[in-house]
Amino acid sequence: MKPERAHLLRHVQRSILAGIITIGPLFVTYLIFSFLLEALAKAGLPMVHLFTAVFPLDRFRSPWLQPVLAIVLTLIVLYVVGRVTSLVVGRQAFSLFESLLERLPFVAKVYTSVRQLLDTMMAQKETSQRVVLIDFPIAGQKSIGFLTRTLIDESSRRPLAAVLVPNAINPTSAFLQILPMERVIETNLTMEQAMSMVMTGGAVGPETIRYSRPGEPEN
Repeated sequence: MKPERAHLLRHVQRSILAGIITIGPLFVTYLIFSFLLEALAKAGLPMVHLFTAVFPLDRFRSPWLQPVLAIVLTLIVLYVVGRVTSLVVGRQAFSLFESLLERLPFVAKVYTSVRQLLDTMMAQKETSQRVVLIDFPIAGQKSIGFLTRTLIDESSRRPLAAVLVPNAINPTSAFLQILPMERVIETNLTMEQAMSMVMTGGAVGPETIRYSRPGEPEN
């Protein structure tokens, strides 16, 4: 290959790489917000259809306006539900609703599992440390995980940890690992820092991390 062509090829490669580095975070942010907005729009479309049935105006049937109305109505419903459940009467009504759900065999399992996971993920850092490191997928390679609960080994009575290990870039899928508590390394990361590292493949995160236990010899 001639020097001029090689230089041009390197120039094109560097420019493309610089473009990926520049556009990449924006594209990932766009995908995340697109998914959230699409989910909100789908959740609110039945309310929009009901709204247009009550107020049969042509402006409300616009293909671009209906998704916007769906998102706004969904956010309003979420706000109202949050405000109501923060009140005593609302909490009592919601507890009654949850007790009814727990009587449905399959729905109760799914709802209870999701509720416990969300409660754990939203737990305050002051109450318990949730971001941990474990040896995964093999010994010597650490992965970020979220300590969701502790268990007791029925045979040895040793404490065990249930750790959810999310996949980088795509944290919607994850691995659930059960391992002894002594193999879990508690970190000084907050939930926000951990999720930023997972979502960006480690590109965004703190400058330091608690990688080993105090006094543990280096490998």
